Amino acid sequence: MERMTRVRAGALLVLFSLIVCLFALKLYEEQIIKTDGQTDNTKTFTTYTRVKAARGEILDCKGNVLVSNRASYDLVFIHYVILSAEGTNDYLLDLVELCRQMEIPYNDHFPVTKDAPFAYTLSDYNSTWQGYFQSYLREVDLDSDISAPLLIKKLRERYRIPQEWSDADARAVIGLRYELDLRGDITNLPNFVFCEDASSEALAAILELNIPGLKTETSTVREYNTQYAAHILGYVGAMSKDQWEYYKGLEGQKYAMDALVGQSGFELAFEEYLHGTDGTRVDKYTVDGTLVEQYYLKDENGVEQKPVSGKNVELTIDLSLQRTAEDSLEALITALRATAVEGQYVDGADVEGGAVVVMDVKTGRVLACASYPTFNLGTYFEDFDTLKEAEFAPLYNRALQATYAPGSTYKMSMVIAGVQAGEIDHTTLIEDKGIFTKYEPFTANCLKWTLNHDTHGYINAIQALEKSCNYYFYELSDRISINIMDSVAKGLGLGESTGIELGEELGHRANPDEKAELYANTQDDNRWYTADKIMASIGQSINKFTPMQLCVYTSTLANRGVRYKATFLNRVVSSDYRELEYENEPQILSKMTISDEAYYAYTEGMRAVAKTGTASGTFAKYPIEVAAKTGTAQHSNSKTVSDHGAFVCYAPFDDPEIAVVVYGEKAGHGTTMGQIAKEILDTYFENPEVGDVNTGENTIS
Repeated sequence: MERMTRVRAGALLVLFSLIVCLFALKLYEEQIIKTDGQTDNTKTFTTYTRVKAARGEILDCKGNVLVSNRASYDLVFIHYVILSAEGTNDYLLDLVELCRQMEIPYNDHFPVTKDAPFAYTLSDYNSTWQGYFQSYLREVDLDSDISAPLLIKKLRERYRIPQEWSDADARAVIGLRYELDLRGDITNLPNFVFCEDASSEALAAILELNIPGLKTETSTVREYNTQYAAHILGYVGAMSKDQWEYYKGLEGQKYAMDALVGQSGFELAFEEYLHGTDGTRVDKYTVDGTLVEQYYLKDENGVEQKPVSGKNVELTIDLSLQRTAEDSLEALITALRATAVEGQYVDGADVEGGAVVVMDVKTGRVLACASYPTFNLGTYFEDFDTLKEAEFAPLYNRALQATYAPGSTYKMSMVIAGVQAGEIDHTTLIEDKGIFTKYEPFTANCLKWTLNHDTHGYINAIQALEKSCNYYFYELSDRISINIMDSVAKGLGLGESTGIELGEELGHRANPDEKAELYANTQDDNRWYTADKIMASIGQSINKFTPMQLCVYTSTLANRGVRYKATFLNRVVSSDYRELEYENEPQILSKMTISDEAYYAYTEGMRAVAKTGTASGTFAKYPIEVAAKTGTAQHSNSKTVSDHGAFVCYAPFDDPEIAVVVYGEKAGHGTTMGQIAKEILDTYFENPEVGDVNTGENTIS
């Protein structure tokens, strides 16, 4: 009996020893293995946070900051914390309902419509997001071809969403649970950024909810420091599917999938300089959200992945000239509209918009580029729906995208062509007969004849430019070939790419090939006639060019045939302004030989325009000698629609520095536009106000 008792006691002792060993092993696993040697009994989770890099600033040529960054706050989820909390779904629903009430936008990449009947929206997302969704389906053990309604049903069950919740509420919470689950073991995505650039009001209201795991992160957003240059500064926005496919494979660049990139203007054109490189921060949290360790991740070379700000871009734009251009253009157009009389036709009162381009003649640097009407970049997204439907198309960049008949500003090209062809010199006289009748029934009038049946008599090339006599150029065009006319116009940059960094229209030069192509798929006759050549000589026919092209043309005239690449880029400097990263040098696109005789003829003609001709009301007494040309371009057969007005000039006459082009849609006369050019020259040369507008294009003299 005693022996059996000892055996039982021994067995109990062995069993007790085994139990103690099992507990010891379990404690070792929990306290040593799972805590990586930490013995404070605190379980930690590691997360990765993308630290956004500030975008580079955009400055004018004098160092004025046009676009910068302001501090902002993002709301970021630490997914381990919120998913470990009691009542995760309730917290998320409270958050969603608050965002609905306050109209706070938040991120949700779950590819299913927000309301029933549910349908997939995968086509709205790039291939990477689509891949994440497929990985998610595999993780939750659902077929890739599951229908959207069935998916919502299955996920309601998975996330234990109460049946009494509405479909919209359930879908909203599922969308957030999806974002949080992606940050677990499914992808290597950084922490979920719930809301970006939260207002102080939104931030306070959301933080009052005390959502577990919801933290604030500092960031930056674009800030516009000027009301000017909206059409060319551009804006940033989230990447489209196509943009992501491009940027993710860009050599030497690192882009996060939700990074903001330039969408238009300089923000897009100079994206390679402005874009910074985001950093990756490692955060270690306890399950209750306490941060215990923080450091930057290191790359394969042991270098910390800290954020690197983008480079600063210095433009060729001079803000003072840009301001003058926009303000003067707005003032003139507003004044013209104010002359309207209900039920009556008033010349120029139906003006729709206009453009101004100012260029450094010796370098091709664009000093101002204005389009009117314009808009406020700071509220672009809020105003977009209104702007796209607004009268006179304020989003339309007329300086680069609109193509117009140049009217009489084309006539300098004709003078060069006539001299180069050996048909005229500056003394050659052509009689203005009032009506050009050689190819009747086609006829073309000189305006002086149209007004009072008078003519300019016998005039030479200089006088023809001064008085803008159309008949002279009808006759001249009949003496030379269209090939010579077209070759000279091309050499001066008309209908050619200016090389500018922003997108531009090329327009059309009037020649047989262009006409055949232009009307190839239309009901219009695409054959070339002599009448086309006659009308092309005064900047009509199918001649259509942008104001930017006209400014390059004017600069090339000033440079005696040397055509510079137009550019907005001056230089690029480091984010701290200490190092020069890139300096843009002037580039010559082409050189055209212009004889002494041709050069004398058109330059003296342009000087006469300013001194005694169609622009004399503005520039006759101007203290700096100016070379100019006015242009009035017909674009409609209606007698109740005003003509377009164009004005080109460069100054000083004997050593050109600056070229100015002003164009007004339905402004009535090119001479009217000359006042804007004078104000720009005033700003450039810091001259006092001089002169006034009181003469008309192709006037009686």
